[in-house]
Amino acid sequence: MTPPAFAALQPGRPWPMGATANGDGVNFAVASAHAEAMTLCLFDETGSTELARLPLPARSGDVWHGWLPGARPGLVYGFRAHGPWQPAAGHRFNDQKLLLDPWAREIVGRHEWRPEHTGADPRDNGAHALKARVVPAAEAFDWAGDQPLRTPLADTVLYELHVKGFTRQHPGVPEALRGTYAGLASDAAIAHFQRLGITAVSLLPVHQHIDEERLVAMGLSNYWGYNTIGFFAPEPGYAATGDARREFRQMVQRLHAAGIEVILDVVFNHSAETDEHGPTLSFRGLDNAGWYRLRQESRALYENDTGCGNTLDIRQPRVLQLVLDSLRYWVGEMHVDGFRFDLAPVLGRGHQGFDRHGAFFMALRQDPLLQGVKLIAEPWDIGPGGYQLGQFPAGWLEWNDKFRDTMRAFWLGHPAHRGDFARRLAGSADLFHQRGRAPGEGVNYVVSHDGFTLRDLLTYEQRRNQANGEDNRDGHGHNLGWNCGHEGETDDAAVQTTRARLARALLATVLLSQGTPMIAAGDELGHTQDGNNNPYCQDNATTWIDWAAADEALIDFTARLIRLRRERLPLGERWYSGFPDAEGLPDLAWFSPEGPALTAAQWHDGDARALGAFIGSPGRATGPLLLLINAQADEVPFLLPAVEAGEPSAAAWQLRLNTAEWPGTQPAQAATVPAGAWYTVPARSLVLLGRA
Repeated sequence: MTPPAFAALQPGRPWPMGATANGDGVNFAVASAHAEAMTLCLFDETGSTELARLPLPARSGDVWHGWLPGARPGLVYGFRAHGPWQPAAGHRFNDQKLLLDPWAREIVGRHEWRPEHTGADPRDNGAHALKARVVPAAEAFDWAGDQPLRTPLADTVLYELHVKGFTRQHPGVPEALRGTYAGLASDAAIAHFQRLGITAVSLLPVHQHIDEERLVAMGLSNYWGYNTIGFFAPEPGYAATGDARREFRQMVQRLHAAGIEVILDVVFNHSAETDEHGPTLSFRGLDNAGWYRLRQESRALYENDTGCGNTLDIRQPRVLQLVLDSLRYWVGEMHVDGFRFDLAPVLGRGHQGFDRHGAFFMALRQDPLLQGVKLIAEPWDIGPGGYQLGQFPAGWLEWNDKFRDTMRAFWLGHPAHRGDFARRLAGSADLFHQRGRAPGEGVNYVVSHDGFTLRDLLTYEQRRNQANGEDNRDGHGHNLGWNCGHEGETDDAAVQTTRARLARALLATVLLSQGTPMIAAGDELGHTQDGNNNPYCQDNATTWIDWAAADEALIDFTARLIRLRRERLPLGERWYSGFPDAEGLPDLAWFSPEGPALTAAQWHDGDARALGAFIGSPGRATGPLLLLINAQADEVPFLLPAVEAGEPSAAAWQLRLNTAEWPGTQPAQAATVPAGAWYTVPARSLVLLGRA
């Protein structure tokens, strides 16, 4: 029966979507093109007792809506959609299933894997289903003048991290705040960011998610969080307080005050409802055919371009609206600075395949709130035409896995040649320049959350994923790593020296290359996952950063690299031509260790892994730079360019960086080297020289 505190539902309006507190009531709007009726269900404040079922009285197009006079923020609610159970036609309506509002700002309850949540089960699941809570239309929060930082790409250094894992074991974070938004905003966490000099944290998913049934059965969880159920709700498990939205805002505010942008990893390619055997929690029960891409040959089955059981259908206007509304919410009300889109080709796949001019991209381009934020694509999925590196619209950044694989191969002894290395170091022009893209739109990385850590890349050649419960079959089998002569940890000093030198060389390659660099949290301090290269379900010490074992010297080295990038920016924001300027200096020229330009045969010699770059027009340096690379097992002497016409005869090159002489080693050569002299680059090392 209707609670006496509420009057009958009035028609209300079909916008905005979700529940909106306005004046002396709450407006409800939910989309379903195929439902025959829609019921609003009201619950007590805990969500355990259903108090009323009120049919939504109005329908405008595909939106069902009603206004409840006297309702206030704090009201707990859900929907029941009425319609046919016809899986073969794509319809999975069952009014015995309470459905979560897709636009919910706050979610009540925790998901439990119960048979009542199965769409075909005749039992009512209302007592155990997730519900939504109405939040105030304008929540009180004093942003104290907080504004977007808008850090230019040339100055951007991305730092990918997990909110929980970053501080869960940090001794400098108050124990009650470890593993939370507040912990990430703590003095200790911010001090580390500032020590490094990174400009943006790229957070693994913070949208509310649920754990897959098979993981729960094994006593595991979806630690990474790529299983979203609430696209507007911050994950409450990362909150030290009971108010996740407020704590998240405080985190953003504090990070902004420290000069650090906040980028969110978002998952708009699939939902947590999985495949046809999965639970009916929200989208499936509201309008299965309107939310998901269904197979043409059998609409009872889902297109699975994500590997997660289902694919959200961005071609549908309401799906597109949800994505855009969610992005606007996180920018406008939570002040985030950008997004990294998981399996992003899904968002551009129309009826004829991937389209960089598709509706999603055009909508973003014109949106006054969203067009100024950072947009980063993971440019691949497992669907048809799923590899789209370089194909996203201008202004988008893209994770560059060709950079990752080439640099791993070149430094660690796998098939590669100098042409590959130079192409990736200088912005991957073949991927971006030819399509009118800027160099900074390529995100250069060697390690991300997905795969080995940097330390493990140099410690293991075989994955050790047994703890994931999939018989070591999950994760990548081809990692392009090298254990430096011993599989696993060792006390062998020679092996440790080689690993440390390669770690520094790889970090230097990422941070001094042309493009936007990204490092994964923990790589700057020697974090290991004990060889697990797919720890998505390991919410434990495997993934939590071990601050007690941090390599302080490696942290200092990484910070020095970032300072060098900020001060020198060896390869600038523009594309290089290789042609000489008015003074006869090329803007970028590659040369062999012996001095002359590389021949075609030398470029493609897979055995020779030493080359130099003369950068005549650096990004910020006052004069030319030399970058000397030696990925070989022995030292290599380089003939440095001679004095140019018009320069004083005493001109010389000044050492800016030698990755072999850090940390704590005594320089083997003078810091100043005459032009035209020989300079020996140690094995597996990178050297940067500038004019003295």
